[in-house]
Amino acid sequence: MAVALAVAASLLPFFYHLLVLSASGWLYAGAAYIAYNTSGSLVPGKINVHLVPHSHDDVGWLKTIDQYYVGSNNSIQGACIQNVLDSVVEALLADKNRKFIYVEMAFFHRWWRQQSDTTKKAVRGLVSSGQLEFINGGWCMHDEAAVHYIDMIDQTTLGHQFLKQEFGQVPRIAWQIDPFGHSAVQAYLLGAEVGFDALYFSRIDYQDRQKRKDTKSLEVVWRGSKTLGSSVDIFTGIFPKDYEPPPGGFYFEVNDESPVIQDDPLLFDYNVQERVDDFVAAALSQANITRTNHIMFTMGTDFKYQYATSWFRQMDKFIHYVNKAARQLEFLKRGSYGHTTNSLAEALAIAQHHDAITGTEKQHVADDYAKRLAIGYTEAAKLVESTLTSLTESHSNSGHDGDDALAAKFEQCPLLNISYCPASESEIKDGRSLVVLVYNSLGWRREDIIRIPVISDAILVTDHEGKIIKSQLLPINNASLSLRKTYVQAYVGSSPSVTPKYWLAFPVTVESLGFSTYFIRSAETRGTHAFMSIVDSSQGMKNSTKEIEQGNLKLQFNHDGKLSFYFNKKSLVKTSIEQTYSYYVGNNGSDIDPQASGAYVFRPNGKFPIESDKVPLTIIEGPLLHEVHQQINSWIHQITRLYKTNEHVEVEFIIGPIPTNDGIGKEVVTQFTTTMDTRKTFYSDSNGRDFIKRIRDHRSDWNLQVNQPVAGNYYPINLGMFIEDDKTELSVLVDRAVGGTSLVDGQVELMLHRRLLHDDSRGVAENLDEKICIDTKCEGLIIQGKLYFRVDPLGEGAQWRRSTGQKIYSPLLIAFSEEHGGNWSNSHATTFSMMDHSYSLPDNVALITLQEVQDGNVLVRFAHMYEVGEGKNLSEMAYVDLKKMFPGKKILKIVEMNLSANQERQQMEKKKLKWQVESSPSAETVVRGGLVDPTELVIELGPMEIRTFVLNFNNTYSHLPHR
Repeated sequence: MAVALAVAASLLPFFYHLLVLSASGWLYAGAAYIAYNTSGSLVPGKINVHLVPHSHDDVGWLKTIDQYYVGSNNSIQGACIQNVLDSVVEALLADKNRKFIYVEMAFFHRWWRQQSDTTKKAVRGLVSSGQLEFINGGWCMHDEAAVHYIDMIDQTTLGHQFLKQEFGQVPRIAWQIDPFGHSAVQAYLLGAEVGFDALYFSRIDYQDRQKRKDTKSLEVVWRGSKTLGSSVDIFTGIFPKDYEPPPGGFYFEVNDESPVIQDDPLLFDYNVQERVDDFVAAALSQANITRTNHIMFTMGTDFKYQYATSWFRQMDKFIHYVNKAARQLEFLKRGSYGHTTNSLAEALAIAQHHDAITGTEKQHVADDYAKRLAIGYTEAAKLVESTLTSLTESHSNSGHDGDDALAAKFEQCPLLNISYCPASESEIKDGRSLVVLVYNSLGWRREDIIRIPVISDAILVTDHEGKIIKSQLLPINNASLSLRKTYVQAYVGSSPSVTPKYWLAFPVTVESLGFSTYFIRSAETRGTHAFMSIVDSSQGMKNSTKEIEQGNLKLQFNHDGKLSFYFNKKSLVKTSIEQTYSYYVGNNGSDIDPQASGAYVFRPNGKFPIESDKVPLTIIEGPLLHEVHQQINSWIHQITRLYKTNEHVEVEFIIGPIPTNDGIGKEVVTQFTTTMDTRKTFYSDSNGRDFIKRIRDHRSDWNLQVNQPVAGNYYPINLGMFIEDDKTELSVLVDRAVGGTSLVDGQVELMLHRRLLHDDSRGVAENLDEKICIDTKCEGLIIQGKLYFRVDPLGEGAQWRRSTGQKIYSPLLIAFSEEHGGNWSNSHATTFSMMDHSYSLPDNVALITLQEVQDGNVLVRFAHMYEVGEGKNLSEMAYVDLKKMFPGKKILKIVEMNLSANQERQQMEKKKLKWQVESSPSAETVVRGGLVDPTELVIELGPMEIRTFVLNFNNTYSHLPHR
């Protein structure tokens, strides 16, 4: 709901005088029934105040999503979303002038399923009339720092499809009021490209907010993409303080302390004049920092409107009394939509919430998110396994139809990253083979090296044609085995029955959108075994260096065991580079600085290097990859890998438990240090999409006063970051969201783990000290992750960042089965590709969505991965041939949709507001793809363009492209 009250600034003295006279008139009127006039319209030349009733309902924060919905565990927080929605609907039905906005479809979807047909009909009427308005419309209000753009799209689409299906509504406003900072990708991709006309939010740097208040620039047109320019402009409103009601006491939940309007003159505490004065004062105060005569009062906050009548009754009175002599009101009209029932999709969508993926929730809520993801994963795994079974049923299997003994039963290993995979750890004998199916979800052919844990060294690997594949056995180090033992027991509930001795590594080649099958068998003769890696130690090399070389890369480690030099024989890049670890002391909230470091706030109090324990390096070498095992100290271990087929370095780290017996919380970082002259400049990704230029201790929009030289220069990293000088560029990619910066020229710093001992007083009331528990024994969390780095000639790193980043985000899917008697290829398909065998997507295009939707239609999204001028020959127009992508399947109809697929693109463009902006470039060239010819079926994509289509096919493939 949005209500506008108008106050003519030039008539304010007269306005107040009229209110006094009116008050005396009301006194004589006695205690009669008052019909509050809550209708209205805009008045030019006056201050129009828009009241926006809302409830910000976190899908998990201090309580779990279920506890919030039903209103349980109220000892933590008194909040019940069922009550909010029940109460709001009842209040809206009581007065057609009342309006309300709602955001979180994860809650509304639950409530909607439980309503009677009569209630649903009434609510549809409220939505149709505009009284109940859905804004944002995603499954949750997602975070903007630690999320990948594909996950942002997916969770928004989930909510939008639900609203479209149930109400036929399309949201028009982005309402990101609580995430901890805001990204360019949100503005242009999840804003303009979805079809939103405006984006509203609250949280920005305090210096930036003050500067904008001083210059009346809280309302701006945000051009979030330099590549797409004005075509993605979106009006952006920043709240003067937060998303709560204005100062002056305007909270009206039951038991709130704000004074209500007491307008019965026969009772004590009659206060109409006082309360109207408070309201007008708040409006004038906000109008002084606003460029136009329109201001917004966000009437609500976290989990409010559990008794909605209490709020609406007071707003009705404000509208009625403030507007006598000078009245105006208008409702902010927005739309909404959405659909889906997949449990994993819902769990993933909820996990994108700004109090979920960021870690700013209570521990029991984090556990609940993990449980939901596990349940969703289990259900999805069953679907994947049955689908793979279906795909492997070959036409040559006609003689064995219905033979359950030959049916493939696939399973996956969700704990493979910690070297636990029961399917590959059993003994292979009696003529059996372990079947390894590798699926590629990308639109490009992939060549990679995969690793699985095994217990025997007398094994070999063959491909689907029976040819022996060169493979390598690498010993699993003690740190990995210890991690495996602890976490398998914690996750599975029992210790592993066996302990694998080796990683088995072998190369795989998988066509786009397809799979390949490999077989692991017992080796009868020694010459056919997997190659046993050569293990060496740096023991005794006190004053010498150690080099390892694989493929085109050579690394050098100094006598202290630290990486010291990088050389690429192909590009001829040579550079000194050192990797080190440090930790920041978490501030404890003492009197000197009362702000503690915690889940929300990074407040370091000194930085200390983590000195190596001088444990000798272990060097493992083989034909496919080399590894350098390092023990940095008793709680940090690292493996540095060079693969024969890759031109980048992989760094796998195991960190934890971070010791705190010294009473100090620690935030652990790693640094890659070079001699590059980077001039305070570095580049960090925005939600895995654009790369944003950052300058240390500088903001382009205001003169920064540096109060936090470390925290003030940290940025979210979802894909990676890079630095450059006039000759080379260093790129570092990540496998998860982390924080990153460049505090020293030539250096990249990434935060990998945190363990803190004090709460930062932002509402969670728990210190950031996650633990893993087995029975009654608990210890600090151990994490394992990977970094990837590469040094390129200046301007040549973009292709590696984009293509490798996409592979990191979409790893190969590995599933296992068992073969009896060596007849797998006779009864199953061993390779498959959905696409024409001679076709793959262009190198600059990623397939980011391929999903069946209602009525048998298919939703597809393609993303051009490069910004203008980013990569040689890769920032040009790209072309996707749908006929070759879907061979043997006739496309009957193709419709281009907006990003969240809830309206046709052409309709969205027609409705979209066009903004006039100051200082707009006189000439602008934005390259976008044209309309798709339904006969040729070739899709064009300009730089950074994402296009979404719904395809209607004939029912079945004329053939399955098994090979």
